Amino acid sequence: MVIEYKEVDIQRDEQVVLYNVNLQVQEGEFVYLTGVVGSGKSSLLKTIYGELDIPTGTAEVLGYNLRSIKRRKVPCLRRELGIVFQDFRLLLDFNVRQNLDFVLRATGWKDRTQRANRITEVLTIVGLADKQEAMPYQLSGGEQQRVCIARAILNRPRLILADEATGNQDAESGRQTLRLLHDLSKQGTAVIMATHNTQLPKEFPGTVYECRDHRLFRIEENPQDLKTVSEADSLDDIPVATVANKATVETADYEEINNNNTQHIEE
Repeated sequence: MVIEYKEVDIQRDEQVVLYNVNLQVQEGEFVYLTGVVGSGKSSLLKTIYGELDIPTGTAEVLGYNLRSIKRRKVPCLRRELGIVFQDFRLLLDFNVRQNLDFVLRATGWKDRTQRANRITEVLTIVGLADKQEAMPYQLSGGEQQRVCIARAILNRPRLILADEATGNQDAESGRQTLRLLHDLSKQGTAVIMATHNTQLPKEFPGTVYECRDHRLFRIEENPQDLKTVSEADSLDDIPVATVANKATVETADYEEINNNNTQHIEE
């Protein structure tokens, strides 16, 4: 089990945005988290990587008890996740290779040759092996998002969280991003993707949930047949989704670096 939530309330700014969330996520599943803007999708994801506290219920992610986790342990949890953001969060004065090398160094990779080999591997996976020396501004939006996916899989995560990962892309670039994430799930990495685009599951199938009316619903094969997870007869009867594991430095780390006048990592 990668994620297990039982009777969890999701709060933001002391207001409950989702009540009584029950969610189980298994290895290698692809999960869509749908809903309109402000329905609670991002807040739910933030609880998974420890940015929002969980006040009620039972919540475990990758073996971490989110109800009792110490703040000093949250960075350890985040290093076991891959996170793909809508706004990329690349270090703008670092090239592609340096962006990825920064994450590897921050997560404990000491050997320079091993880091270089891993960077080449992940960029080959996302089809950007020839872009190592490119600066972010030299890449299209779709290419920047693929760099973000490469960054997310550096440490071979079991769980990937993608928050509106196709939101800033055209249709074809978005399709390429989805194909990459879907392929990763087929290889055993669980993926949870938050999106307001309800057409995506038609081309890339997965388990679909909807945040609506402050509740989490699971959409059955017939999209009209909605069922609240909390009202299901048994969680075992619900074919739930899966998510993946490992390659992210804390969000605050990226924001701090982007906000400061950083220097290039030496060759």
